[in-house]
Amino acid sequence: MFGDLFEEEYSTVSNNQYGKGKKLKTKALEPPAPREFTNLSGIRNQGGTCYLNSLLQTLHFTPEFREALFSLGPEELGLFEDKDKPDAKVRIIPLQLQRLFAQLLLLDQEAASTTDLTDSFGWTSNEEMRQHDVQELNRILFSALETSLVGTSGHDLINRLYHGTIVNQIVCKECKNVSERQEDFLDLTVAVKNVSGLEDALWNMYVEEEVFDCDNLYHCGTCDRLVKAAKEEKSKPDVNLKDLQSEEEIDHPLIILKAILLEENNLIPVDQLGQKLLKKIGISWNKKYRKQHGPLRKFLQLHSQIFLLSSDESTVRLLKNSSLQAESDFQRNDQQIFKMLPPESPGLNNSISCPHWFDINDSKVQPIREKDIEQQFQGKESAYMLFYRKSQLQRPPEARANPRYGVPCHLLNEMDAANIELQTKRAECDSANNTFELHLHLGPQYHFFNGALHPVVSQTESVWDLTFDKRKTLGDLRQSIFQLLEFWEGDMILSVAKLVPAGLHIYQSLGGDELTLCETEIADGEDIFVWNGVEVGGVHIQTGIDCEPLLLNVLHLDTSRDGEKCCQVIESPHVFPANAEVGTVLTALAIPAGVIFINSAGCPGGEGWTAIPKEDMRKTFREQGLRNGSSILIQDSHDDNSLLTKEEKWVTSMNEIDWLHVKNLCQLESEEKQVKISATVNTMVFDIRIKAIKELKLMKELADNSCLRPIDRNGKLLCPVPDSYTLKEAELKMGSSLGLCLGKAPSSSQLFLFFAMGSDVQPGTEMEIIVEETISVRDCLKLMLKKSGLQDSFIGDAWHLRKMDWCYEAGEPLCEEDATLKELLICSGDTLLLIEGQLPPLGFLKVPIWWYQLQGPSGHWESHQDQTNCTSSWGRVWRATSSQGASGNEPAQVSLLYLGDIEISEDATLAELKSQAMTLPPFLEFGVPFPAHLRAWTVERKRPGRLLRTDRQPLREYKLGRRIEICLEPLQKGENLGPQDVLLRTQVRIPGERTYTPALDLVWNVAQGGTAGSLRQRVADFYCLPVEKIEIAKYFPEKFEWLPISSWNQQITKRKKKKKQDYLQGAPYYLKDGDTIGVKNLLIDDDDDFSTIRDDTGKEKQKQRALGRRKSQEALHEQSSYILSSAETPARPRAPETSLSIHVGSFR
Repeated sequence: MFGDLFEEEYSTVSNNQYGKGKKLKTKALEPPAPREFTNLSGIRNQGGTCYLNSLLQTLHFTPEFREALFSLGPEELGLFEDKDKPDAKVRIIPLQLQRLFAQLLLLDQEAASTTDLTDSFGWTSNEEMRQHDVQELNRILFSALETSLVGTSGHDLINRLYHGTIVNQIVCKECKNVSERQEDFLDLTVAVKNVSGLEDALWNMYVEEEVFDCDNLYHCGTCDRLVKAAKEEKSKPDVNLKDLQSEEEIDHPLIILKAILLEENNLIPVDQLGQKLLKKIGISWNKKYRKQHGPLRKFLQLHSQIFLLSSDESTVRLLKNSSLQAESDFQRNDQQIFKMLPPESPGLNNSISCPHWFDINDSKVQPIREKDIEQQFQGKESAYMLFYRKSQLQRPPEARANPRYGVPCHLLNEMDAANIELQTKRAECDSANNTFELHLHLGPQYHFFNGALHPVVSQTESVWDLTFDKRKTLGDLRQSIFQLLEFWEGDMILSVAKLVPAGLHIYQSLGGDELTLCETEIADGEDIFVWNGVEVGGVHIQTGIDCEPLLLNVLHLDTSRDGEKCCQVIESPHVFPANAEVGTVLTALAIPAGVIFINSAGCPGGEGWTAIPKEDMRKTFREQGLRNGSSILIQDSHDDNSLLTKEEKWVTSMNEIDWLHVKNLCQLESEEKQVKISATVNTMVFDIRIKAIKELKLMKELADNSCLRPIDRNGKLLCPVPDSYTLKEAELKMGSSLGLCLGKAPSSSQLFLFFAMGSDVQPGTEMEIIVEETISVRDCLKLMLKKSGLQDSFIGDAWHLRKMDWCYEAGEPLCEEDATLKELLICSGDTLLLIEGQLPPLGFLKVPIWWYQLQGPSGHWESHQDQTNCTSSWGRVWRATSSQGASGNEPAQVSLLYLGDIEISEDATLAELKSQAMTLPPFLEFGVPFPAHLRAWTVERKRPGRLLRTDRQPLREYKLGRRIEICLEPLQKGENLGPQDVLLRTQVRIPGERTYTPALDLVWNVAQGGTAGSLRQRVADFYCLPVEKIEIAKYFPEKFEWLPISSWNQQITKRKKKKKQDYLQGAPYYLKDGDTIGVKNLLIDDDDDFSTIRDDTGKEKQKQRALGRRKSQEALHEQSSYILSSAETPARPRAPETSLSIHVGSFR
């Protein structure tokens, strides 16, 4: 009944959205549901906010709190639309709380959302998905409200409503001196363990005296000695205990007197009790109660089970076990139980005629009986937090049955507009959910052909789409179609049809004009055939699922011109009614007699073809289990050329009866260079090899010393295939080419490897070797060097092995020379490269060093580079052409000049790497004074990549890898870039010339947010220009394009509906170190274009290269048949490689 305390709420999608196999129609986003019969609104759970919902509902049902909050207007709290203004003081939390309370009061929806409120708290999804303590939240929320309301008329709202004071009193038994100490509180914590109820807990904590005597005497300051004393904790009367009660309970003297005694610290003279009563209710005891209940002392004596009079009847106090009959607002974890009176119900109208309890569980609000409440809290379960309200608090008459009371005008207008919008959306949603689309197929525009109905002209002209209300009747639909088809004459029958592979087929006619379309079970998108119910185009039409047309694939041997059977298989589609006999296939193909084999499409397990006995020829296609797409094989009874194999198993499908091409590559003369071997996916490789040797008429001795190797489309021989594999296990496709080669295939414990010398390897030039998978890297290297004729070169470890990666480049070295190939996950078919040079010791890096310096006025990189030889004896140069020139059309250049290699420990710092690089002989020509005057970059695709900052950081922490290359850029002075600094190359556009000034380095700090506005302000300050008079753009050299950066770009998040600025280190800019930023001064240049003449030329070259690649691919495709049929296939040239990049945002 109370639901799962931690159950999250998820939206559901009805299964009724799915048609009868027709199509999937997505359901439009529905507006929130209206309030249920209780007329109260719940609060949606964000995942773990049940405790928050409980507290908010409790505060909402406290009129004094709600209306005090409503009394604060926009002139004090501010406006929502001003919250993003820097100088505006907008108090978001009180504003959001006001709006939430207004929604709970006035908005016609089942549950309100707290997303905006928690956003104002600064919460993320982590806080919203976690359970927290409601008492802690209460204190934090009150503190936040107090802080938010400072300087407004509501600054004392919390203190005024919820503040209380505890007075600790110690009374000396000798001199009656009273020592007091006061403590403020907003809530009281009581111990409920081992007590019978809340009354006992309150009595023990705040009523019962603690006596100091015997060994625990009290030192009285007045008596100046140890004396007996009594200690009490008493509550002052400003405690607001919240309780909703009826007028009868408020007028009952028993309730009022007990409340006075509790507020007055429990012990009071009887005369003062009468005075307190007069002050509390505004009328004396004698005038209000004496006539009915007698004198006050007599009333106290009659209720001796509650009140205890002293012996002289001068003072009175409450007994310990007296019952406090105050109604409570129970709160248990994520539920609240409220007792509501009709005048106090803050719903949209007064629909409840008597006081009633309600169980509020997040979104759901349901009535609950008192006995269920008692049962809920009588066992181990206990209410965790209790809220009370003074019973004598009166609501003004105009507030009763008026949920709009006290709500500010701007919120009233907002809720009224929201309710109108909700009503409109619900009406639109109701209309959308109760209408569907029907496809009307008009009978006069169809004809019966090849076993099914087909349009005479076109599908477009024969089918009409009709949107109709499914709550209307079939008669209404028929009448609407009559009005649409003015040319129709005679009877009109509506039938459900369905498009099958053979065409359109009619299944059943619709009857019962008084039935609604929902009752006829017509689905959305249903095909309706409109006809006379008998014939179409003069042909009588059979209807129903029994005669559904089946499109079957019929296979049989072709007949030559002279009437003889040939080996070519003919596969043709034919349509047959599902209730027709199987034997009609022979009649349709004009075959007098034959054997029929069937194989249902998609048959699990693929048992194969099954012959139909003669006695089953009269069975229907459906009885034989055939359906659309099934295959039928027909053979003459006396045909010796059976299409099925002679093995015990039938083949799975005719499509799998195919051939493999086997070429003679044994360097032995043969009459045949290539043979075609028939096979299935289950044929063994051994059987294919033996059959190929026989048909090639080669020596039988090859059976023990040969193997089959696949040939790829470039003509390269791949790894041999073991004889024990089937074609399916070897992953060989039908029609593949195999080479019959000398030598045995590797065993299961051996590896067949390709290897080559150097890193510049052309496909087809690799050598081959078979080794054991347990061989070590060291021994494998020796064998490969020996086979290469370099067995003496292993002395001094002058060579090492690297594995070729997927793009035919040298990968990571095999450093663990004692490890086996199996341990390093080397597999058959892998290519290993013999690389000259000794590997650096473990923990050291061998780093090539390049010199990087901008030459010319700009520094853009093209998407391709030319490697040339340098005239110096110590290096080579990589040049990258920029996209702009300083003047004219000549581009500036950026060069990478090779200086040499250094060997350095991974634990060395970046500064030590720079110092060691400065010892290289070519470095002396550059005159760099200190390592601090060098900027280090990684080299990626022959150009500067990642900027390495922090000279004192060890190289290991950069995670450079073992193939790292470093380029060093000279600086005029030292720099110290922080982790939040981004180094950019900025260039100012020259008006009217489509060129740029030389690049200048700009350091942009993104610590305060890497937004477009921040970058624009930094660029404006750097060039001393007004920020509104500049435009900036990032250059993408690989595309020759500029992407403008505007500070007004905004995007909307899906969940929070918040506006936020673009962060340039993410999509679509991915701004990083070294990027080029173009700057345009709008004071002298108002052109929108950022591009240069060089960009236009580069784009044109890219188009020409793409066109050339396309033509090359087409030419290669035309030659593919020749390549496959040629015994000696030349290697296919490799296509030009394109760079692979992954954009990752900055995490610094």
